Amino acid sequence: MKYFELMKNACDSVGMNFDEDKYNKFITYKNLLQEWNEKINLTAITEDEEVIKKHFIDCIKAFSENQFKEAKTLIDVGTGAGFPGLPIAIMREDLNITLLDSLNKRVNFLNIVKNSLNLTNVTTIHSRAEDGARNKELREKFDIATSRAVANMAVLSEFCLPYVKVGGYFIALKGPAITDELNDAKNAIGTLGGKLIEVIEVSVEGTDLKHNLVIIKKVKETPKTYPRKAGSITKKPIK
Repeated sequence: MKYFELMKNACDSVGMNFDEDKYNKFITYKNLLQEWNEKINLTAITEDEEVIKKHFIDCIKAFSENQFKEAKTLIDVGTGAGFPGLPIAIMREDLNITLLDSLNKRVNFLNIVKNSLNLTNVTTIHSRAEDGARNKELREKFDIATSRAVANMAVLSEFCLPYVKVGGYFIALKGPAITDELNDAKNAIGTLGGKLIEVIEVSVEGTDLKHNLVIIKKVKETPKTYPRKAGSITKKPIK
């Protein structure tokens, strides 16, 4: 129970309940992450305390935004090793969460974690973000699309906003330097049907880290021409 109080304090700060059962799930997740990271590249952060703070608590801080507490469906685009989707799934077992990633090895890892933790609220999908957003079963079907450390906001908006239903939210977990990125993404966000609502700064317990939650509301449907093909999105972001 070495890190229980640290994690509980983080949960208390965002109004989320934390108990021994949730803690044990996080520790099992941590152990699987460390074990599988030796086989496939999942994270550069591997020390116990660093995983707790820089991955788990960082993701828990998403609950600073109430939409994460109220939503019924969420998709984590480019989830990688499961961040932020799996920590959110542990914290809210009543929230239906879809984890989407383009690399099958990572999806296999996510399935192992999902089954080991008995997370019945989690679905995994092996797909590129731009391909998944063209699937009628996924397009504009989610209350929230989220993503952490995948790309700049102009690119990320094209990956994520097509998944969000009108009235829902695209919420990006971003680092401290966000102002210039948002200025560059302003037209992309509007073109794709989004409207920037606010940026919430969050701190991570036990560190000097300051991160941001970028809150974008979906105010109209994404035009059918988006998302474009894979290369175009990253090489020629919407200006």
